[in-house]
Amino acid sequence: MTSEDAPAPGPNQRIVKVELDESSAAGGSPEAQQERAVAIFDLIEENTFAPAIEHEGPYHLKLAIEENRLIFCVCDTSDRELHRFILSLTSFRRIVKEYFDICDSYYKAIRSASPSQIEAIDMGRRGLHNEGSEILKERLKGKVEIDFNTARRLFTLICALFMRS
Repeated sequence: MTSEDAPAPGPNQRIVKVELDESSAAGGSPEAQQERAVAIFDLIEENTFAPAIEHEGPYHLKLAIEENRLIFCVCDTSDRELHRFILSLTSFRRIVKEYFDICDSYYKAIRSASPSQIEAIDMGRRGLHNEGSEILKERLKGKVEIDFNTARRLFTLICALFMRS
């Protein structure tokens, strides 16, 4: 069966709780903390998360960075680990660095730039965010099925983890 033939994820194949490793995600600017909080809230509200495991969901997801690797710990609603998968951070380094650089420019621009300059920087920021989300979707292929909005929110959380790694 190909991914095109796979059945659509069921209504319980979703994340209902997200935890970021505190040692990885603590701190950051107030703007970054707000982005992280909004991403978690939005992710819980609406997501598609269908891991390639024998469990119908819903899921708790724990994210961490350990030894230059991104750890996804998928748990049931009792926080019992169901599956753990690991992604190398190498494929994310360039896009995350560029994303951080443009976010820094955006936050500086908000204070002093014209609306058209802010809009141009924000378009670039969104473009990089979309690119990072596509990379994440590709890297998760065969491990977990997610939709684009879920990938965007997860990419935001991965960036939060990068800040401390």
